[in-house]
Amino acid sequence: MKVTRPTLLSLLLLTLLVALSASPILAQDELATLKQEAAATYADIVFASYQDAYTTALDLQTAIDSFLDAPSDDTLQAARAAWLAAREPYGQTEAFRFYGGPIDDADGPEGLINAWPLDEVYIDYVDGDPDSGIIQDTTDYPDLDAELLESLNESGAEENISVGYHAVEFLLWGQDLSADGPGARPFTDYTTAPNAERRAAYLRLVTDRLVEHLDYLVSEWDPTAEDNYRATFLALPPDDAISAILTGIGVLSKSELAGERMFTAYDNRDQEDEHSCFSDNTHRDIVNNFNGIRNVYSGHYTRVDGSVVEGTSLASVIEAVDPDLNATVLETLTNADTLVNSIPAPFDQAIVSDDSRPIILAAVFSLMDLGDLFAESASELGLTINTALPE
Repeated sequence: MKVTRPTLLSLLLLTLLVALSASPILAQDELATLKQEAAATYADIVFASYQDAYTTALDLQTAIDSFLDAPSDDTLQAARAAWLAAREPYGQTEAFRFYGGPIDDADGPEGLINAWPLDEVYIDYVDGDPDSGIIQDTTDYPDLDAELLESLNESGAEENISVGYHAVEFLLWGQDLSADGPGARPFTDYTTAPNAERRAAYLRLVTDRLVEHLDYLVSEWDPTAEDNYRATFLALPPDDAISAILTGIGVLSKSELAGERMFTAYDNRDQEDEHSCFSDNTHRDIVNNFNGIRNVYSGHYTRVDGSVVEGTSLASVIEAVDPDLNATVLETLTNADTLVNSIPAPFDQAIVSDDSRPIILAAVFSLMDLGDLFAESASELGLTINTALPE
């Protein structure tokens, strides 16, 4: 049958309308508004996350004070439980790094909060060397204070970590010498062991400073303040803010989490390369780091009290310019979620188990794919980000 010209024109118009409905096109001013709204949601999530990290660190401080005031198995276990609880929200804040924000700019406290891996011998006695560490060295360090301990952080070597979450972790658990459990430091290290009082002073000092550094990060993202980083961030051109956000989750996903925190330990089969080796909490570090990535992309954060912070998201922005790409990102997030939550605990045994290693490697590849998708998302917006770790 011959198609008449009017019918052919009608078919072309119908095809064009279908194509336009399948690929929504936002005006530039509308897209800019969407980006600004996504940046505002991000800032709200950052603030809430750091608030949760701070309040759980206060709980940790209280538990450690109670332990040091009355050392016992029970108070030590309570302090350990508080440390584990404090790591849950903090692990999710790692998604706010890698673009020069207040956590890791030139003066940022990140290295004093979460630096790792930690060489135990730098802080305290270890198996076979009862006189090692700052705590035992009363000649070079007769008086301990917070400024001294922070000045010694990473002094001479990157693994010479003296402060932060992992210093607290080591002082609560001690070395992990067990094949199937965490460290087992006895509470008597704080009562009758050599230098028990110095050890207690050290633990109290580093805990107090950890709380102070987290309080600083809360203040930098506080929406009620007028002259802080949050105000500066939200005043950025929308593309600059979105570029920073995508850089943070892109670097964390592809380079830091998949690479430094997972593949290095997987490749070396060495528990010294895992993040929280004394408490055997590395599997939760991995899950929470991933959760932070998902929080940022989805514009949705569940606080420790169960309340939710949410709003316009990166997903909304990418959906507006490339629905297929957004669908792929969401699918990859779901896959990565399943994989990181499937990694058996403890991680130091999973990296040497023939049954578990394929799961870890699959999670690594999924996270790397996710990082590449964040870079592709930036490109769709006319932006360029680098997902490699900053020098």
